[in-house]
Amino acid sequence: MIPPQLVAAAADVCFKPLRHAVVPQHPAAAELPHDPETDDWALLLQARDGEGCRKPEQDIELEIYRSGDGHNLMLSRVEPEGEPLLWHGGHPVWMDSSNGQRCPRPVGGEALEALARRLHALL
Repeated sequence: MIPPQLVAAAADVCFKPLRHAVVPQHPAAAELPHDPETDDWALLLQARDGEGCRKPEQDIELEIYRSGDGHNLMLSRVEPEGEPLLWHGGHPVWMDSSNGQRCPRPVGGEALEALARRLHALL
């Protein structure tokens, strides 16, 4: 799987000037939640500005899971709640978070798509 430092570096490139830390999506986990049997990961990319101040409204949830011989990614903004989700397997698909139906790419969605492409390249 991708080392957390590379995930953070990819997010830093796609969301300049923000800096990112990669932590378990569920803070109670002692280490990054990785299931070696399924090769699944659930991560939270925490954003900070150039001065180091937290920007929780810019945080990103990332799930990486195996599907067949490859990996799929699910990315979404933590805030505002209800933002569309980006599923990325072979290509990007935006989905309404309330019903799972396809929807148009939201404003600013290009950066999430760029991050998904970079992460896929690392896989």
